[in-house]
Amino acid sequence: MVSGTASGPVSPQGAVSNPPVVFGFGAHSAIDDAPELLRMVQQADRDGLDHFSLSDHPYLGARLDAYAALGFLLGRTRHIAGFANVTNLPSRPAPVLARTVTSLSALTGGRVILGMGAGGLWDRIADLGVPRLTPAEAVDAFEEAIVLIKLLSGGGEPVTFHGRHYRVNGIEPAPVPAPPVWTGSVGPKSLAATGRVADGWIPGHAADWLSERYRTSRPIVDEAAAAVDRDPRAVRTIFNFPGRITDRPVPAPRDRDGRWLGGSVGQWTEELTDAVLHHGASGFTLFAPDHGAPDPTALARWAQEIAPAVREAAAKERV
Repeated sequence: MVSGTASGPVSPQGAVSNPPVVFGFGAHSAIDDAPELLRMVQQADRDGLDHFSLSDHPYLGARLDAYAALGFLLGRTRHIAGFANVTNLPSRPAPVLARTVTSLSALTGGRVILGMGAGGLWDRIADLGVPRLTPAEAVDAFEEAIVLIKLLSGGGEPVTFHGRHYRVNGIEPAPVPAPPVWTGSVGPKSLAATGRVADGWIPGHAADWLSERYRTSRPIVDEAAAAVDRDPRAVRTIFNFPGRITDRPVPAPRDRDGRWLGGSVGQWTEELTDAVLHHGASGFTLFAPDHGAPDPTALARWAQEIAPAVREAAAKERV
């Protein structure tokens, strides 16, 4: 049962035909890496990147808490947005998570994204004392959480929500909008939930637009969106994209299996522009080839050369 400012979990949403392409980077959040992390995020902010992301593994003692780190970093920057890629939902109850992200949004002028996952490493999650859920239960809780967080945002009447996993009674919504919700869905049920209630999708396992995983997964998102009268284009695709940036063109920017390895600025620009114009890409989050944080030189080239070139090339083709 749901009552409050919304009548149910899903409502029709229009899509922006050509939303801006967003560029960001992913970083580690180890306690010992904090000074370098701050330098990189501030550099990215100055260079015009749109977002940075941190992993959320609260069972690892050497890591900074993702949301504490986001608050600190956003407080030391002016333009860039931040998000957990993706939030460890089972360890962060949805009503409290709603307060966290709406507070961050209010404090930063909207510079926060809600990355959401159903929970993957359940052996470690259970070590925190969190009740273990079956995969089906975890996906149900994931969809309920997104619905509830949106209900607890944007002001309006108190919300009562009685779901299978979350129950709130007469809770006042925050008077700020919910941030965009980007999910890391992988399985069919969570992909369908993304189509119904999320605003963006980050393909799992760093799958890109030429991969079999993407080709078989994106239609599930689109069909689920259409089934609840949403324009599928309202669910943006933002790729976690590892690779090296080289001084000169490389003979083969992809390996024999088709996975992107990297190349020169020109090769990156050509590849990503094609992804935007012909494969529905809405954004990219750069990682190093080992899926870690890019080094400062690569980050600078990504922000100062590749991102502007792709934006310009895509804009010219769209005119």
